[in-house]
Amino acid sequence: MTAESPPSTTGTALLPRPRLATSVRSGVAVAPPQARAVADASDRGARLVAVVIALAWHLVIGLPAVLEAGPGMAAPAVVAVGWLVTAFVGAATGVRLLRGRLPPARRLAVVLLVVDAAVFAAAGERFLFTSANWVWGGLAWFFLLALWQRPVRWLLALLAAHATIALVAVVLHGATAPADLSRYAMYVYGTSTLPVAVFAGAAALTALARDRAGAAAATLAVTAEREAAERAQGERQARLALVSGTAEEVLAALAAGDADPADPAVRRRAVLAAARLRRLIAESDDVPDPLLHELRAAADLAERNGLPIDLVAVGTPPELPVDVRRGLADPLTAALAGAHGWARLTVVAGPDEVVVSLVTPEHDGPDDPVAPPGGAGPVEHLHERDGEIRWTQTRWRRT
Repeated sequence: MTAESPPSTTGTALLPRPRLATSVRSGVAVAPPQARAVADASDRGARLVAVVIALAWHLVIGLPAVLEAGPGMAAPAVVAVGWLVTAFVGAATGVRLLRGRLPPARRLAVVLLVVDAAVFAAAGERFLFTSANWVWGGLAWFFLLALWQRPVRWLLALLAAHATIALVAVVLHGATAPADLSRYAMYVYGTSTLPVAVFAGAAALTALARDRAGAAAATLAVTAEREAAERAQGERQARLALVSGTAEEVLAALAAGDADPADPAVRRRAVLAAARLRRLIAESDDVPDPLLHELRAAADLAERNGLPIDLVAVGTPPELPVDVRRGLADPLTAALAGAHGWARLTVVAGPDEVVVSLVTPEHDGPDDPVAPPGGAGPVEHLHERDGEIRWTQTRWRRT
């Protein structure tokens, strides 16, 4: 051990006090990760349903109708190529959606509208209102896939473009009789309402799942915070009872006349009880460096009792549990209560180790028995005296 010489200054060189970290809570904090996880699970199910419906409709209804109509259509090759392009778009889009990614909506919308116009022109008047003109009922589901998680107005705009293309084809093919126009209106309504309902319903269910998961997470957070606060309050009351008991013993002895206020031992007991009570109060303060704040509280009390003290801090202490901070601070607090002449309190901190040491001049009086020599638990405690100074040290290492 290297003895430290008394500080050259007679005043107090305390470190500046840190400002209290003020935290204002407005409302209840929601845990976005949990809410997103639930919403993603709900959305994944809706994506799977939409992909299955689109591809199944395309394969089970559209393909047999195209094969059956065959050469009877005006341009069967164009209809077949359009079917293949749409199948490829649906498969690629479905893979992206099931992997949690979104497709390039604008490019796919342009491709699908080109296919829409080409198939309406190539199907011919004979197959205009039949299943061979598969874009009537099947293409809306691919619109749905391409615009997944986009605003619903995008889907409505695409369906309006689809209806306009169909109306132009109806007029160009000369199907302008009232019955044909009524059939056109029924086709547009019947093939659009279900995809819109699925699209809007999936978005609503995802939002509802996110909100409910967020509310559940917030409720759990509030419950956990309340339980932690109740547990901390119980522990604090137990510590307060212990510290108050020491102070009550001193006050009772003084009141009964069994203790002399001029007795140095009595005064040391009173100072020690006050220092421990002050440190206990400082434990619950919301500050950036709780350990330094608690040590500063003990140093302030010693200074008010007329003891010149230097407090030097090197490094920033890591976040430490209350019991570790108490193990680091209590022996120093007890030693400060009996110090005379001057004191130097040093804190050296790193991410994995914190060392707190106190040097005071040698004086009459016993060593403080706060912790056994060598330490106990996660904090080591050392105390030495060489006839000129007393040296007390506490050390914590991350294990």
